[in-house]
Amino acid sequence: MTTTIALSARARSIKPSATLAVSTRVKQLKAKGRDVIGFGAGEPDFDTPDAIKQSAIAALQAGQTKYQPVIGAPAARAAIATKLSSENGIACTADDICISTGAKQSLYLALQCLLDVGANQDVIVPTPAWVSYRPMVELAGGTVVEVAGEVDNDFKITPEQLEAAITDRTAVFMINSPSNPCGTMYSPDELGALGDVLARHEHVVILSDEIYEKLIYGDDAHVSLGARPELAGRTITINGMSKAYAMTGWRIGYACAPQGLAKQMAKLQSQMTSNITSFCYPSIITALTESSGDVESMRQTFALRGALIHELVSTWPDVRCPKPTGAFYVFPDISAYFGRTSGGGRAITDAVSFAEALLEEADVAVVPGDDFGACAATHVRLSFAIADDQIREGCDRIHRWLAACS
Repeated sequence: MTTTIALSARARSIKPSATLAVSTRVKQLKAKGRDVIGFGAGEPDFDTPDAIKQSAIAALQAGQTKYQPVIGAPAARAAIATKLSSENGIACTADDICISTGAKQSLYLALQCLLDVGANQDVIVPTPAWVSYRPMVELAGGTVVEVAGEVDNDFKITPEQLEAAITDRTAVFMINSPSNPCGTMYSPDELGALGDVLARHEHVVILSDEIYEKLIYGDDAHVSLGARPELAGRTITINGMSKAYAMTGWRIGYACAPQGLAKQMAKLQSQMTSNITSFCYPSIITALTESSGDVESMRQTFALRGALIHELVSTWPDVRCPKPTGAFYVFPDISAYFGRTSGGGRAITDAVSFAEALLEEADVAVVPGDDFGACAATHVRLSFAIADDQIREGCDRIHRWLAACS
């Protein structure tokens, strides 16, 4: 006799990650022999720098295979604190650092520490925003309040929009700059203007996702809201090793969380995953102290790719796309094709049907914008973390496919 397992409302309400779903689909099609060009992956296509790998190998061979403190090995936390102090201007010590299984877990833990189910707490999220923000907020009991950026303003919100969104219910303001999925970033002055608004609302905690901080291609420098003295005590800075150091599979993220919040995050983590893989801790130190040359080489390559893909996307008829200035994404508006029919006879009604028809007819995978926020439903995301020839061929396929739409 088969018994049906009753799923919780929590499990039933949360959708799987759209970005990971696209990457999985591409791998499945390639395994079947399809010549698919995938613009979906949110990870560098470079290998982890050798010095970083050798640090882990040496630690493994030396027997660093036992449990470590849940919050992270002291030397690695100290190295992170030194980096944040010297590079970002954030006044912190190792006691403010919690190392987790990727920046995604760091964000999740922070929200779990800040929000309560049934407490009527709002989290302001500038959109378009990474697909996991909303589920993480909702799992913690909060309500997402989207503040939409305009494509003509590179998807960035204004201080006036932020001011209008803040209420007594606002508990957290989440920001990601440079941005996934937008590929754009706030200038120091623009971020400073948002900081001025937040300085007037002392009940709002700031959650700053800075995972792409080293992947910047314009003239503006990265700045951290946590460096402002009047905001430092209520700003949680999230970062990790995945994007800048090509270490996505290592699953290493960290939070700089003041006022003892790092220890509270570690307390939750102790009941979930415990410490990260023990022999990876030395690699954090190597990455932060010895790998700047590797990071810069990858950054320069991404900068050239960003310029290339923007040049190519700009030739697509009836498509608008801001120039990428950070991360490794472009986020074009393809809404002009809604209501048309693809060359293969498929109706294009939204970004999902656009992406599905493009994949089936042109063997090109992009991520539909729907899960990046309500304002993103007219967009698709393309990652340029792939080789130049793939960018050229993929964009050419899309151009030809668009020309066949009627």
